[in-house]
Order: sequence, then C-alpha cells, then structure tokens
Amino acid sequence: MDDSTTRASGGDGHRGRRAFLGTSLGLAAGLASGAPAWAAGGPGRPCRRIPRGGIGMHLYTMRTALAQDFPGTLERLAAMGYATVGVSGRHGHSAAAIRRMLDAARLDAVLEHVAYDVLRGPGLGQALADLHTLGAAWPVVPSLPGALHSPAGFREAAREFNRIGRAARDAGLGRLLFHNHGSDHAVVDGVNLYEILLTETDPDLVGFELDVYWAVKGGADPGSCFVRHRGRFPALHVKDMAPNGDFADVGSGTLDFAAMFDHARGGGVRQWLVEHDNPVDPFATARNSYRYLAALRY
Repeated sequence: MDDSTTRASGGDGHRGRRAFLGTSLGLAAGLASGAPAWAAGGPGRPCRRIPRGGIGMHLYTMRTALAQDFPGTLERLAAMGYATVGVSGRHGHSAAAIRRMLDAARLDAVLEHVAYDVLRGPGLGQALADLHTLGAAWPVVPSLPGALHSPAGFREAAREFNRIGRAARDAGLGRLLFHNHGSDHAVVDGVNLYEILLTETDPDLVGFELDVYWAVKGGADPGSCFVRHRGRFPALHVKDMAPNGDFADVGSGTLDFAAMFDHARGGGVRQWLVEHDNPVDPFATARNSYRYLAALRY
C-alpha cells in the first residue's frame, strides 16, 4: 500500500486534510502570504519550501514536558504551527488516550517508535493495532541491539524487517521504517552496515526514517542517500549539529539543510520531524526549529 495514501481508520475530519492542503498548496500559500520575492524562484533562486503539513515534532524532544502535562504540551506545539508528531514513549497513557489528546489539539500522529524486540515477537499484532488507534501510518524500529552490529546481524535484521513490513502492510499500514544512529553507518569487515539494510530489504515493505544528524555523524551524506535510494525515506529526523558536534536547535548549527533537502522529494520525504536529544528548554527548541523550517527555501 502506498505510504502517501495510507491512514489508519477513524478520525474527526481534520486528519489528513491539513497535510494534503500543505502539500498541494505549499508554494502558493507562501507566495500569497507575502513571502520574500526570492521564494518565487527565478534564475539561481530557491523556490521550494517544506509543506506546512509536513513539519512535525518527534515527541522524544518534549519528553520532560509531556511527563508533566501531556495534553498541554500537544496544545502548545499545535499553537506554534506543528501539524504532525512522531510518538516516542507514552508516559503511562494508552494509545486511545493519546489519540484523544492529539485530536483535541488537532495534531496528527504519523508514526510510533516501537522496540525491535516487540515488533519481532508476539507483541507485533498489538503494536500494529495501536498504530491504527493512534491514526498513524508507520511503525518505526528506533534502534537495533548492539549484538546485531555486524554484517551478519544486519542481514538478520533485514530479513526480520521484511517480515514485519509485510505484516504492517497486511494490517493496512504503511511500510516499516528504521531510525538510524551513527554506529549504523559503520563499515565492518569492508561492508557498510546501513547499506545492507537499504539493499537487502524490500522497498515496498521497508523504508527509513533518516536521522540526518546521526547520518552525518556516522559519515553519511543524506542528500546522496536521497539520490541513490529514491523513495526510501518517507520521514526525517531533522536535528542540527553544533560546532562542537553536540545537538543544536534546527537552523542554529552547522548542517546545510537547504542543500540536504534539495533532493528530498526524490528520496520520498513527506515528513520533516524536528528532534533535539537534550534540549535545555524544549519549548524554545520547538519554537526556534519550527520557525526555521517554515521559513526555509531551497
């Protein structure tokens, strides 16, 4: 099933509509709202922008605030302009309760991080059912156990990914996605581990939530990934890198997002999810990062 049309059942009428409008009207809206003249394009001028319906927040960034006030945090994200979220940790709430809070805030969940051992074990069926409850399309493996960090281990994971991805498709969801860290891009015994996953998984069943910070940290080039593996990256973790290599609010660090996103469409990107692993003030990080992405032209 095509990720672009996959949505879990249910909803109150707003789900999916905002993302559709943001995608189809993104450029027109920018121009009509008085965007800078160079946003209209022309020789040597950037003309693309991230659709507003594609700018989301990966909720790991907001974990301390969510633990104190889950619904209030969602409301504040929506007020900033965020349209979507990636769920990562439920803070004692059921999937149904989180869905109610998301609906109240008029936010859409697009994915949920679920431990690899859960997805490959007897918990798979419940995890996929919870995705439907959340209204999300993609189950995401957030990391692989350290014991699998070898060519043989990643080939085993690729086989499991195909099996889980098939189950997700049969359940009416989108592809299984994998979220990378820096060590996933290591070359072991002359083999790039991440490339094993890219080449030994079925593109119809398995995609990737590319964390651009960890990709760069691991020596990969996100823009090159989009070109070499078209359509494999429906979601991104947009995370910036400080000059000292630490995390930074999006737009305040050293990563060249405009150049990186130049090939994002070919890579299949539909969701740009902000993330910061250790924000001093998560709401300031959310606000700063949204403003940057909403204004970015490339």
